[in-house]
Amino acid sequence: MHRRRIVIIGATSALAERCARLWLEQGPAELVLVGRDLEKTGRVAMDLRVRSPQSSVSERTVDFQDPAAIGALVASLCAAAPVDVALIAHGLLPDQSACQADLGLCREALLVNGVSPALFAEAFAGHMERAGGGTLALIGSVAGDRGRKTNYVYGAGKGLLTRYAQGLQHRLAGTGVSVVLILPGPTATPMTAHLKGKGGPPLADADAVARTMVDAIEKRRPLCYAPGKWALVMLILRHLPRCIFNRLNI
Repeated sequence: MHRRRIVIIGATSALAERCARLWLEQGPAELVLVGRDLEKTGRVAMDLRVRSPQSSVSERTVDFQDPAAIGALVASLCAAAPVDVALIAHGLLPDQSACQADLGLCREALLVNGVSPALFAEAFAGHMERAGGGTLALIGSVAGDRGRKTNYVYGAGKGLLTRYAQGLQHRLAGTGVSVVLILPGPTATPMTAHLKGKGGPPLADADAVARTMVDAIEKRRPLCYAPGKWALVMLILRHLPRCIFNRLNI
């Protein structure tokens, strides 16, 4: 019986870990967890092995901003066996005011949220195309739909990823490779813990968001807002006239 091979980039993120748990609930699988910190990635792997002893769970580490290292890692993973699903989940939610004051922090946020995920996706895309199939899922954000003064550096990185995913979908149309772009709204995870009680939109339940994500990946949906209400919210926000939008304190 074929066990699906799933690679998760940024496997220590809360949403990625929850997606991994949901996949293992569906049945034994071969998971490859890729993280920046091998110790943290190992703890996630250990938890998943306990949850599904029949599954194979391995962990790898790589410099997430080194194109050569990313290419070599993805090539080795795809050479071992075809990858059924690659989930690219890493990101960083920076403080906007800190990014305005420190160009180094600004650069880091743009690289981690936009350039690095695109490099991983580009590396997987070629191998999947040659293999004739696979699903490539990227986690963007609703913040990338329209720049806002409170988080435009983060939004710019995620906006880059949105445009990249759209172009990749166009390129791979008809090849058997599916590209799924997931745009979560604010979600209750360790990355957003500092936002609680600050008057913003309520934070979505991480487990519910992960279920929406996995469902979209299973169905190979090109675009998934999670929760789904954000599709309407961002449609309105994208089309607000600038004269009205500029009055909003968001």
